[in-house]
Amino acid sequence: MSTRDDRPESDFLSRPVTRRQVLKGAAVVGAGAALGPLLAACGGAEPTASPSPAGGAPKTGGTLRVATAAGSSKEDLDVHAPALTIPVMGMRFNIYDSLLEKDAQGVLGMALAEEIVPNSTGTEYTVKLKSGLEFHDGKSVTADDVVYTFKRILDPKKPGLAAPQLRGLTPDGIKKVDDLTVTFVLETANAIFPETLAVYSCGIVPTGYDPKGGDGAIGTGPFKVEDFLPGQKGVLAKHPNYWRADGGPYVDTLEMIEFADSTAQLNALLGGAVDYCQMLEGAQRTVAEGAGMVLLEAKTGSWIPFTMRTDIKPFNDVKVRQAFRLLVDREQMMAQGSGGMQWLGNDMYAPFDPGYPSDLPQREQDLEQAKSLLKQAGYDNNLTVKLTTSTSVSPGAPAAATVFARQAKSVGVDVKVDNVTGDVFWGDEYLKYQFAMDNWGTRGYLEQAGMGSMPDAYYNETHWDHPEWLALVEEAFKTVDDAKRNELITQASTIEYNEGGYIIYAFDKQVDAHSTKVAGVIPDVSGLASAANNARYRLAYLV
Repeated sequence: MSTRDDRPESDFLSRPVTRRQVLKGAAVVGAGAALGPLLAACGGAEPTASPSPAGGAPKTGGTLRVATAAGSSKEDLDVHAPALTIPVMGMRFNIYDSLLEKDAQGVLGMALAEEIVPNSTGTEYTVKLKSGLEFHDGKSVTADDVVYTFKRILDPKKPGLAAPQLRGLTPDGIKKVDDLTVTFVLETANAIFPETLAVYSCGIVPTGYDPKGGDGAIGTGPFKVEDFLPGQKGVLAKHPNYWRADGGPYVDTLEMIEFADSTAQLNALLGGAVDYCQMLEGAQRTVAEGAGMVLLEAKTGSWIPFTMRTDIKPFNDVKVRQAFRLLVDREQMMAQGSGGMQWLGNDMYAPFDPGYPSDLPQREQDLEQAKSLLKQAGYDNNLTVKLTTSTSVSPGAPAAATVFARQAKSVGVDVKVDNVTGDVFWGDEYLKYQFAMDNWGTRGYLEQAGMGSMPDAYYNETHWDHPEWLALVEEAFKTVDDAKRNELITQASTIEYNEGGYIIYAFDKQVDAHSTKVAGVIPDVSGLASAANNARYRLAYLV
């Protein structure tokens, strides 16, 4: 792992961060300052590229065909809209760039931005763009595009996915300074604002951008859209004027092909129909290795939770939520649901966040206490719930759901597992399920809260609305002192541990497989896009 400056963020807020510093490994920003060391301590994956059998410099040319999970016919490539499926998220990662980015180890650095200069209170951030940046259509990237991008995200009539994370920023606070410089003036401090500038849903787009499906989906990323069939595949062509001096893209064409289930994905790889397969199940590792495929592994903070909707019966009663968490034999679920390709969770997300309360007791199965809580809530061997899951969530999700149903049966809870196709799961009922499963990548606590737990978060799938918790989170967003912010995060996370709507039994060790003719891909701790390489296909090449 590269050396980095681990001074507190309050010191970061007093100095500019330039691209040269970041490339030298001399500066990190936001939660990344504390994220890196914890990743190392927890065994986060070192970014070691898959070796090239032929050795030497990466080769250029050819088509890389990638097998992804099932998607939906409602997919689109608008980077600011919610990404309702895993495949379309991976496509967006390759089409767009943000101002900042996180590397494969979770360290925050520059992307389209040359530097970011904050004031001392976290209420103003001035961003200077690199010169010579081009969109896919050949238009130069300017400050006008950055202003348009963030005003589009913050449009009150149609807010973008990242809007809740850009806390404190309003359209009036986005100021063009010159052709390459924009200042963001926030109404209230936002200590993780630089981190938010790195999320894919803050991808920079050209003025006037308003795509329909794949038409008009123009970014600055390593690949541009050539063809897009929602729920089937995306065909992306190399961006000839991509801004990075090194690091790809190397292949001429990237095809991301959606398959109905994980078995079909692996069979496509084994049969030569694709070159790369995302997210193997535990039992598939041996099959892939036996067939001569190369495995790419990453220990991540990605999580596959059970989601309990806290605003409707039976989960509007905290006793029921507590009981359901006590039903889980986590070790058994990891062994049978993923073949051991997970590490133990404790019903809290963001395990690499410095505010994560790691000293809370590890929750274990307690069937007697679960039965007692259910009886107090008025359920005495008479509770039936439907659990919605899909292999499009994760290859092992249906198996984990089956394990849960069997464990719940022992206390008289009848869990009916509804294993649906990806098109159904990500359809109109997504985010409305009474009890379901989902897939989240590695994020810091506040970033995740803004995405999935705050009342105004688009993906608030548990319909969590807890005033005391919300007050702590909002205060944490405004707190630039690391120690004080981490304490607030610890308190907020503890409330979720005791009362929240998630069952987080484990975090993922993700494994992809690819043929021996693919090289250059690296493991990534993010766990996003359900790929061990975080869909970072600009690094891949064919040998």
